[in-house]
Amino acid sequence: MASTADVHTRLPQRFERPSALAFLAYAAGIALVVWSLDGAGWSFGELIRGIPTLGDFFSRSWPPSTERIESLSKALIETFQMAVSGTLTGIAVALPLSILAARGLTGSRILGTASRGLFALFRTVPDLVWALIFVIAVGLGPFAGTLAIAVDTIGFAGRFFAESMEDADKGPAEALRAQGVRRSDAIFCSIIPAAMPSFITTSLFALEKSVRSSVILGLVGAGGIGLELKVAMDMFDYQTAATIIMMIFVLVLVVEQAGSFARKRVIEG
Repeated sequence: MASTADVHTRLPQRFERPSALAFLAYAAGIALVVWSLDGAGWSFGELIRGIPTLGDFFSRSWPPSTERIESLSKALIETFQMAVSGTLTGIAVALPLSILAARGLTGSRILGTASRGLFALFRTVPDLVWALIFVIAVGLGPFAGTLAIAVDTIGFAGRFFAESMEDADKGPAEALRAQGVRRSDAIFCSIIPAAMPSFITTSLFALEKSVRSSVILGLVGAGGIGLELKVAMDMFDYQTAATIIMMIFVLVLVVEQAGSFARKRVIEG
């Protein structure tokens, strides 16, 4: 038989009794969850009653329609073009701004604070809001969506670019500086090459994010296949809507798989 000591070592440890402050924190967290569910109108009854309606939608969506497959394919290509061009534009702008935003690189607190604030602004405002703003500025169409994706990419990629440069080994750059090399040359010859794998990974993630975003932006008139999806749903043309959803799924899946493969090649060298 096992000894008493062996039994005690196998028993799971008891949870420590929380302090009064921790207990209040747990209670506040539970109250926040309950309050959020109540404010969101969460109802299992409504969910169950909605299942037949959802089943009716799927039955009316099958089989998907292939009547407009050519025009829908052009809209899907437009969506992908928006994502690629917007992402590349955003990365091109984010890189120099991230050099200014990275702490300890340029030595300018004013420029660093301004760049980080700009990144925070671009990340805080949703890309759908940017799309609405650019639709007002440049009109309906893919250009407005491209600009919205570019701004969103600047905020997303710029933050991670700056953090990657902050985390890079500063030893080689300091050695170059000690030999009289200019600060900018040390950054481009040492810091940026060290952070380049992270730059590429972040850029690929940004592209995947942009492909999904470009679909949603079409709902507000910013071009792409999202507009076709909105029209199909408004006209109760569920078979065409099913076709569009399947095409979007394939596009997102292909981009994500390609991005995953590229990231593995970058990481593994």
